[in-house]
Amino acid sequence: MATAVFEPRESRLDRYFFPGFALLMLATVFLGFARSYFLAGMFKAPLPNWLIHLHGAAFTSWILLLITQTSLVAANRVDVHRKLGLVGFGLACLMVILGTLAATDSLRRAFGAKGSAAEMNAKTFYILPLTDMLIFGTLVFLAFRARSNPPAHKRLILVATTALMLAAVARWPIAFIQHHPLWAAELCTYGFLALLLAYDVYTIGKVHRVTIWASAFLIAVQRVRVPLGETAAWHAFATWAQNLARTIHG
Repeated sequence: MATAVFEPRESRLDRYFFPGFALLMLATVFLGFARSYFLAGMFKAPLPNWLIHLHGAAFTSWILLLITQTSLVAANRVDVHRKLGLVGFGLACLMVILGTLAATDSLRRAFGAKGSAAEMNAKTFYILPLTDMLIFGTLVFLAFRARSNPPAHKRLILVATTALMLAAVARWPIAFIQHHPLWAAELCTYGFLALLLAYDVYTIGKVHRVTIWASAFLIAVQRVRVPLGETAAWHAFATWAQNLARTIHG
């Protein structure tokens, strides 16, 4: 007589939830950058310079890699997943560098937040992508250290990637997003955190501790960064970075 093998609810649902989560992030990014990047031919898109092209390519590659990695785990190909994990960590390091350079290049061009209710000085705006890189880089590093702890590892990766969603959501062609301050777009990105929280409660009966503190870290940084970006000290730093970038650019 065959013996039934018990598979925990979490294990059974993981193979669907995490790839689905990654696909939802891809849809979010596509909606935000469809007109300016994806449907404009990507490398043929009229972006300011080659640095922004590299930035876009690297960040798109991260989302595609996330889908690949979650799908590999769902297919029980953990061996391939682990090998690609080293590639992913290298890509994440490159993204932090490119993200910082792209943010500084935007500052050089005096690019700020646009929109009828979301105007923001370029020097204040500069703190947004830099803190996004801080959140993303910190959580990916911790995820790499926790790679032998799959439940913690995968939650850290998802929260880290959530930090990247703001740039896409802020570009959604939706009136509520376009005609309200930054908090409206941030609130939409918190939907990813809420989805992960609900999944934790449903599968393990409580919110995983990594979901709690990683989400709290993301939200705390986002809540303090704009007031910090409006200070004289930050503007002095941004002015130095802007002048340096303009000097290098020639």
